[in-house]
Amino acid sequence: MTAFHNIVVVGGGGAGLRAATAIAEANPLLSVAIVSKVYPMRSHTVSAEGGAAAVIADDDSLDEHAYDTVSGGDWLVEQDAVEAFVREAPTELLRLEHQGCPWSRQPDGRIAVRAFGGMKKKRTWFAADKTGFHLLHTLFQTALSYQDIVRYDEWFVTKLLEDEGGVHGVVAVELATGRIETIIANAVIVCTGGCGRVFPFTTNANIKTGDGMALAHRAGAPLKDMEFVQYHPTGLPFTGILITEATRAEGGWLLNKDGYRYLQDYDLGRPTAEPVLRSMELGPRDRLSQAFMHEHAKGRTIETPYGPIVHLDLRHLGAHVIDTKLPFVRELCSKYQNIDPVKELIPVRPVVHYMMGGIHTDIDGATPVGGLYAAGEVACVSINGANRLGSNSLPELLVFGARAGKAAAEYVRELKTGPRSAVYAQGRDEERRLRHELGKRTEGTERIADIRTEMQTTMEEGAGIYRDGDSLDKAAVKLHELRERFDRAAIDDHSSEFNTELIALLELDFMLDIAQSIVACAGRRTESRGAHQRTDFPKRDDEHFLAHSLVHHSGRVEYLPVTITRWPPGERVYGR
Repeated sequence: MTAFHNIVVVGGGGAGLRAATAIAEANPLLSVAIVSKVYPMRSHTVSAEGGAAAVIADDDSLDEHAYDTVSGGDWLVEQDAVEAFVREAPTELLRLEHQGCPWSRQPDGRIAVRAFGGMKKKRTWFAADKTGFHLLHTLFQTALSYQDIVRYDEWFVTKLLEDEGGVHGVVAVELATGRIETIIANAVIVCTGGCGRVFPFTTNANIKTGDGMALAHRAGAPLKDMEFVQYHPTGLPFTGILITEATRAEGGWLLNKDGYRYLQDYDLGRPTAEPVLRSMELGPRDRLSQAFMHEHAKGRTIETPYGPIVHLDLRHLGAHVIDTKLPFVRELCSKYQNIDPVKELIPVRPVVHYMMGGIHTDIDGATPVGGLYAAGEVACVSINGANRLGSNSLPELLVFGARAGKAAAEYVRELKTGPRSAVYAQGRDEERRLRHELGKRTEGTERIADIRTEMQTTMEEGAGIYRDGDSLDKAAVKLHELRERFDRAAIDDHSSEFNTELIALLELDFMLDIAQSIVACAGRRTESRGAHQRTDFPKRDDEHFLAHSLVHHSGRVEYLPVTITRWPPGERVYGR
């Protein structure tokens, strides 16, 4: 079957909903489709806990937010994009305020802000510790008010349709029925989030399998800065569930097996004369995760069946602070660890959290492929560089979701021709391919779960918090082997309705693409910068690598100079 919309948004999370509403505001006559593999309120944006950064306090400034972001990203950021981001972030958060987002308040009624890692001023807005839930709920309710926004809930996009250097729609499978539909469009905006599931321990939901990155990659858009994978220092050891940075913003401590606040022994990028020990736990995420690895090497972590851990101590905060500002943390600890953080220590370990890299876009979300846009974690604009500062991601998906939506609306307005017959033919070819996948994978000798597990183990061992040339070379060889084994993978379910095994097969296909791109970029960047730490090249090398990596689907890697407007490269310093 075939449908038509002016613009298709792939992904129904924060970036996708904001892009869709921006299109509707820019041109109410356009038909907009949101194609999401989950119901929008189950998108991963809902899991964000800590808050959203934007300048609002009298003692803060846009320049300070911009500098913290540039420095936090180890200067591998597009400074013009950062300046636009910090300028537009307060407007976007105030917009949510007017639409009903219940931001937490100070006693005098003003918006409350909290400290966050790597930021020298308190500028993180929050709604207790359920910020993502309230933000997404507000965006979803707002999108419901636009009649021209059509939703395809629980549809999985398998291909972008392309012709003459441009994208003209998607092919998607309805999970409930197995119906395959070609959706023709004049432009597509990819907002599918990150790809943390290529690693074994991650805060990411099961849906975060890199679908959008791989779709764009196969359509000709390069992926940028894929070697930069952020580990969050405080995830629960078995599930990987995030224990928000807000716990440390409120005064939580990280303790090793001896009950010692070990971060005071490490250079977290702050001046050595800094007297405030509380700032230790609010160092940048990459440095805290690296400090954990050093503690483990010294035998100061605690061994568990799910790997080494340290403890997060909130007991001194008291029940009132925890129940008022961190109620979701208490709920998570109770349900998933059977502990009460008011009285007990929380076991934590670094877990993969966020991709700084993604689809290469300009400041308006446009990719090098005509009619293809991207926003949110799936995209790399890049404001995050080598290490994202906590609480920048939520305003990022708002600012650049809106920019991508407006840019796509303008692109469609100026477009002179529609899709040719070749696009419809591609849709029919993809439908035949998907039917063939269901039929042919009956006699395979490999299992999806085995390949996926081996891929995740390979990524953790070869491209984890610390990497070197040897580990990356071994990972590349193993991933090539897994790619060949994938062609022999079998599935047992050959039904059409709710065939989650077929979806898992398609997701694994995408994840292998993404894993190979991460390893390819990491192997070629022979320096250490932010979240990319090479033990064989421990120094930052601005002479050769103050540049973004661009990896093409062929495997070719090239470099793009970083845009520097006001802040020349310097030392990363925190805590002043």
